[in-house]
Amino acid sequence: MASSVDPEHRAAEARPRLVTRPLLLRFVTVVGSSASFYLLLSVVPAYAQSAPGGGSDKAGLVTGALMLATVAGELIAPWLAARCGYRVMLGAGLLLLGAPALALTVWQSLACIVAVCLVRGLGFAFTLVAGGALTASLIPPERRGEGLALIGIMAGVPSLVGLPLGAWLALHTGTGPSARWRH
Repeated sequence: MASSVDPEHRAAEARPRLVTRPLLLRFVTVVGSSASFYLLLSVVPAYAQSAPGGGSDKAGLVTGALMLATVAGELIAPWLAARCGYRVMLGAGLLLLGAPALALTVWQSLACIVAVCLVRGLGFAFTLVAGGALTASLIPPERRGEGLALIGIMAGVPSLVGLPLGAWLALHTGTGPSARWRH
């Protein structure tokens, strides 16, 4: 007996759901980590430049520290993931990316800013590596292209908004420990 449902409709019904609760939670971590990273990316070098002491190369030093730690973190991430798993690594990366930024609200020494950049770079690397592996595991294989495009949008929008917003906020509210008392 022939079915009254056309073959295209049956194929659409057989496709697994793309957006699931675990993937939605992953979207939250992607948006949060991207926003945290990009809001400060354009601000911390200027903040370091205004730190007391040192020369004019402070912005380059903190940017270099962030990038060095990110690359080093990406190199050790596979080894670390094999020992503790991607979920633990993602959690650690989110913590390392977000929590150290609070130190910038209290101290403005160049050593503190460089240390924060090193820790945040490591956290960013862990969120990239562990997050990428977890994301791929949360997307059904037959819908992987769609899912990765969606996660790319989730990661891209915070960069488009965060970079200029961070600079705008720093310009209008200031940076550093004394900024909150000036306005």
